[in-house]
Amino acid sequence: MSGQASLHDSLPVGKRELIVLLALLMSLNALAIDAMIPALDDMARELGAADGNSRQMVVAIYSVTMGIGCLVPGSYADRYGRRPILLFSLACYSLLNLVIVFLHDFDLLLVARALCGMLGAGLMVAPMAIVRDLYEGDAMARLMSVIAAVFITVPVIAPSLGQAVLLVAGWRWIFVGLAVVGGIAALWLYWRLPETLTPENQQDINLGVIARNMHAALMNRQAIGYVMGSLLVMGGVFAYVNIAQQLYSEHFGVSEASFPVLFGATAAMMAVANITNSRIVMRFGARRVSHTGVLVFILVSALQVWAAYFQPGDIRWFLPLTAINLGLLGFLGANFGSIAMQPFAQIAGAASSVQMFFRMFGAAMLGMLIGLAYDGTAQPFAWSLLILSTLALLFVLYSEKGVLFRRLNVKPPKERVVP
Repeated sequence: MSGQASLHDSLPVGKRELIVLLALLMSLNALAIDAMIPALDDMARELGAADGNSRQMVVAIYSVTMGIGCLVPGSYADRYGRRPILLFSLACYSLLNLVIVFLHDFDLLLVARALCGMLGAGLMVAPMAIVRDLYEGDAMARLMSVIAAVFITVPVIAPSLGQAVLLVAGWRWIFVGLAVVGGIAALWLYWRLPETLTPENQQDINLGVIARNMHAALMNRQAIGYVMGSLLVMGGVFAYVNIAQQLYSEHFGVSEASFPVLFGATAAMMAVANITNSRIVMRFGARRVSHTGVLVFILVSALQVWAAYFQPGDIRWFLPLTAINLGLLGFLGANFGSIAMQPFAQIAGAASSVQMFFRMFGAAMLGMLIGLAYDGTAQPFAWSLLILSTLALLFVLYSEKGVLFRRLNVKPPKERVVP
């Protein structure tokens, strides 16, 4: 603990700065996904993509490989600390985005995107482990909601940023911007964020320990239902990101200039909901809030299905319903993740890794499959939201042994960050 204290003295970071920094780190992957959306047509045309739906792979391949990559960094973070993993991921993120600037083949671009997603996965895993190092229970859910409210502004503004770049330069400059932001984040992290892994929580690096820790983190009954629930509802979000450009322009006839505004407006609901969640979760508890959220999500998704069939092509129905669905995720994501991580203080890195793998990889695969099923209407998307949210409720019921809205008492968290 003396080493931890001296590190805090030399690299002080307060709660507000911690929130902003962790939000930035977690948002870099979202930025790499959403900033691409306005440029998909230009990239596919210039690099010779095979068909219309193949342009989705620029987004989908990144999401899928990021999910796969989440399996690796957590165990190393439990052995060597959170900082080295984050610095490695940031270096890979910046370098590979610079490599993409010089590519002239669509398949090579997909390869580079896949590597960037996989090697940058530590940016999703290590921040979760840091939060678990410092907080637990509803306090963890509250902090994750505040972090989410900050980093969710990225998908709100990222398409507009991408569109702004296209107005003055080519799509390659979007990747230059990603590399620069990654470098800035690396410098901030290096100078300001202390190590949060304590010596007593260090884990050995061997296959037996890793497998045992990951099995415990995934198969715990309290955790698995919430991991699977997150996977399913996030699958609908990935599908929305994958097909948004086609859905808005082809089905609803939205202009190229209006698309980033409408996409950002729907995504903004997630930020609003996360801020609201951070204010109410300590009062009502993560379980009560998230259980209510998933039930309402199912009802809104049923309205999505109705609108897709009886109000086809009418964006006045699609926009508000989609905004509500995305807003409800603000009451699900942080709370589901916090509940799933609660039992694993000593193996937070491994737990974050395996849980994030299932959430991200599973959601990305679902999103890709739903995206490829796009048929020029909103019907596949609407059905996916209803089916996935219903299955999510069933998994939550499994973890809770059939009883919703319970609130478990957890001892107050010990904060080890210098205020």
